[in-house]
Amino acid sequence: MAASCSFVCCGEETESDKAVLVRFSNGCVKDADQLDFSMFKSVDENNPRKKNRRIVVAESDRLCYAGQNFGAGSLKCNNLCKYYVGVLNKRTLRMEVHSAQVFNMQPVIPGERTETAKPQDTTQSYRDKVDSLIEAFGTSKQKRALMSRRLNQVGSDTLHQAVAKAASAVIDRKGLEALQQEVAETESQGALASHLPPCNPNAEKREDVYPFDELLGPTEFAALEQAGSKMAALTAEELNKMRDEGGSLCVVKHLENLPTEGEAREKMARCTFYLSLLLKLAQQKMVTRKFGQEEGCPRIIQNQLFKTFTVETFNNGRVQNKVSTSMRTKLAAHSLALLLHMGHMTADLSLLHCDLGITEAKMIEVAKSMGLSLNKPARVKGDEAELSQEHRQASIVLPLVKNNQFLERRKRKKMH
Repeated sequence: MAASCSFVCCGEETESDKAVLVRFSNGCVKDADQLDFSMFKSVDENNPRKKNRRIVVAESDRLCYAGQNFGAGSLKCNNLCKYYVGVLNKRTLRMEVHSAQVFNMQPVIPGERTETAKPQDTTQSYRDKVDSLIEAFGTSKQKRALMSRRLNQVGSDTLHQAVAKAASAVIDRKGLEALQQEVAETESQGALASHLPPCNPNAEKREDVYPFDELLGPTEFAALEQAGSKMAALTAEELNKMRDEGGSLCVVKHLENLPTEGEAREKMARCTFYLSLLLKLAQQKMVTRKFGQEEGCPRIIQNQLFKTFTVETFNNGRVQNKVSTSMRTKLAAHSLALLLHMGHMTADLSLLHCDLGITEAKMIEVAKSMGLSLNKPARVKGDEAELSQEHRQASIVLPLVKNNQFLERRKRKKMH
């Protein structure tokens, strides 16, 4: 009578406890005892994608076989099915059931590669790879967009070739040095012109060349009523104190020469207060929200100054207002235009460049870019000579003067 046996399930097993079933792709093995089996596992056990990778190797005297559970040569059935194998314990007559995985063993011939992997084209950019995917698997809308973009690219290349050909013709006709000089002149004038106040060079009246409303709008002018009244109420002693403490010379000069009464006095006082803010702002590097509070600056004026003459920067997550070099040039141009309206279309450049803290050469460059006429007052004998001979005046004369700074540069003297 045959002995009876029982089945025992081993429960959940780890990947390393699974039994291994192999099959050979080129036939059946008659004598498995002549094969030497080895199993290798991935050393990267922390990577969940690689920790279960296994390679089984079977070696014989004539040939070597290899199988793996990953890559192109692995069997897909391991992912779709679960395999079990029973192992009979002859002593206890119990059949232990273990989970298993199947390996497809393929012969490995020395000198031949089992896989011919296509080398990846490293010259292709990310955009080229995406375009290839769109060509193969994209929708009709994506393919139309791809074709349209490529047509535009062809048109852009044609345009660049035409521009390059035209530029080459211009260089041959004019010469490279002349073109470089013209480009440098245009860039310097364009950079400075972007910071000039709005100008009407075809105006019939001098007052309309740089309109007053473009410098100080009606809303801002009305907001300066209280501040202008305080400026007009300053006494002679307070003005002397302001001059001794290093106050703005332009502001003190116009406060000393205020009209006696009427709208002219009120307008001059408001313009003087606004001018003092411009000159004070030009001396700053980083401006806080407390700017002008001590002088009684209205909030609308402060916002207008920050928006027009400062650049927003970020520092440690905070927004700060900075007066850059270009903004300082813009302040100089607007201050000069305001002084022209305050001084009957004539302004003192010498006092202004001292109050702004810039060089006289820079101030003259700003005045020339605005089309102003420059002149020095006639020499005066006596005590007034020291006060008048060094002051340079700028005024508006119609039509405006067109200055070419490159032609007016003085030639350096050669050292012999």
